Amino acid sequence: MDDGNAQIEIAATVDAVGLLCPLPVLRARKRLQALAPGAVLRLLASDPAAVIDVPHFCTQSGHEFLGCTDDDGHQAYLIRKTA
Repeated sequence: MDDGNAQIEIAATVDAVGLLCPLPVLRARKRLQALAPGAVLRLLASDPAAVIDVPHFCTQSGHEFLGCTDDDGHQAYLIRKTA
């Protein structure tokens, strides 16, 4: 994430640390269904494939991928739900 995304309000967090593909994306998809359009989901994942899978999921599903940061041995992805 770049600093242009400062102060993004996180609506929900999914902890998928330790889970392997495709589980992080499946958990994110399920949680996003319950969120209102415009809400931001924070996905925590340690699976190396998530670096490719999460942006691809966003592209395919139409959600906005806001970026990824390293966070204490795993990555934190931000996804904004679209309509």
